Amino acid sequence: MTPPPTMTMPAAMERPTFNSLLQGLPVLGRAGEGSVRISSLVTDSRRIIPGSLFFALPGLRANGHAFLDDAIARGAAAIISGEPVAGLPAVAAAQVADPRRVLAEVARRFFAHPEAALQLVGVTGTNGKTTISTLLRHLLQSDGSQWGLVGTVRYHLGRRSIPSYKTTPESADLAAFFRQMADAGCAGACLEVSSHALHQERVHGFHFRVAAFTNLTRDHVDYHGDLASYLDAKTALFDGRNGSVPDVCVVNVDDPAGRVLAEACRRRGTVITFGLAADADIRATDLALDTGGAVFTVRHEGRACIFKSTLPGGYNVSNVLCALAMAAALGRDPLALAPALASFPGVPGRMERVEAGQAFPVFVDYAHTDDALRNALRMLRDITPGRVLCVYGCGGDRDRGKRPAMTKAVADLAHLAWATADNPRKESLDRIFADMREGLGPLPAVEFVTDRRDAIGRALAAAKSGDCVVIAGKGHETTQEFADTVVPFDDRQVVREILELRRGAQS
Repeated sequence: MTPPPTMTMPAAMERPTFNSLLQGLPVLGRAGEGSVRISSLVTDSRRIIPGSLFFALPGLRANGHAFLDDAIARGAAAIISGEPVAGLPAVAAAQVADPRRVLAEVARRFFAHPEAALQLVGVTGTNGKTTISTLLRHLLQSDGSQWGLVGTVRYHLGRRSIPSYKTTPESADLAAFFRQMADAGCAGACLEVSSHALHQERVHGFHFRVAAFTNLTRDHVDYHGDLASYLDAKTALFDGRNGSVPDVCVVNVDDPAGRVLAEACRRRGTVITFGLAADADIRATDLALDTGGAVFTVRHEGRACIFKSTLPGGYNVSNVLCALAMAAALGRDPLALAPALASFPGVPGRMERVEAGQAFPVFVDYAHTDDALRNALRMLRDITPGRVLCVYGCGGDRDRGKRPAMTKAVADLAHLAWATADNPRKESLDRIFADMREGLGPLPAVEFVTDRRDAIGRALAAAKSGDCVVIAGKGHETTQEFADTVVPFDDRQVVREILELRRGAQS
């Protein structure tokens, strides 16, 4: 994905000097004139404009230090790197031990600490982050206040909304977003906080009024190495390693890792738990689920209220409970939010229903882990009178270990299934399919189809009245990534096109 344009300081703000941005921070070495004025903070040399401060961050595939010559040629006024900076021509420079942590501190200074004017609420965990953060914003704005949103689908910045390029952006972009939100009069910001962001300290030093944990299942093991390290990255949001302990921790006690986390958080401060468990502070009972959504009772502090949601499935009830618990942590009465929940339209690409006059429901969902697939398929089996048909894929250049598990989930729970391309990137589909086939039993229940449009077409052709079709993996995404190109591809649009063509052929 293409990053957003370079974010500069608002015109009304005086440009700080390089020295003032580094004042009091641990610096290992300096070079050049420190009085130079800084116009923007940049982590990608392609985004540099004259006057930029370039942070040469270490990465998985490349070290930003290798791009110093390019940064200087493009007009960078100053450089911060984790490596020696002596001898750089015509720019101010500093060597620091932890460039990412310094970036986070400098970003807050550069944009005049916009987070101080906002209540920051963050949600982490494997599944549910996008739905919870989007729903929470909807609930909080029901009183007329304005809230920002930073997440996987879009960034809502107060006066404008832009497509997301990363679930949790770099700290420089976050600080710029917070400045726009604060200037627009937002009361706070709802954030999805990814494990990558926590490990790379993108939110370091930003104090969270509320932080929530949803659940833990296998994901991103290709990056973190193992599940324990993945969980450790998540818990950094709660234990102070992020720079401070949240004022309130909201935790799912239906999840085993969440129950352990809740106990640890209680030793540090205030905790609100949620779930179906009888000991949860905010819990749901009397669930009634169908393809149109859910009806359930929410219980809190000896009171109860019936809630209606358009979000289907038991896992979405858990997402609702998390959002209600976070609202409670901000001082809202969670039971008074029932009308606001009823008006929530849902999240693009999260069990999003696609209608094109067909006789069966079609859902597009972002499920891209075995746990998410199992949850989605179990839910659909419970509420579908006929068969559940599934189209899914596994991303290339990502965790190979989850591919057999995803196929096993589909083979176990779908009546018919088609495996296909899902952003293969630079990896061959043959290798991806070979990994996926390891999850099949002796009687294969999955058809492998190279072209994603063809796979979707086969599922729609096989579906009958009473069945349902779920197209999993890409959700809200509107492109398909191959080795040397990115092509337009929106599962929702493809479904409509196929169904409309079929309807035209039958008329």
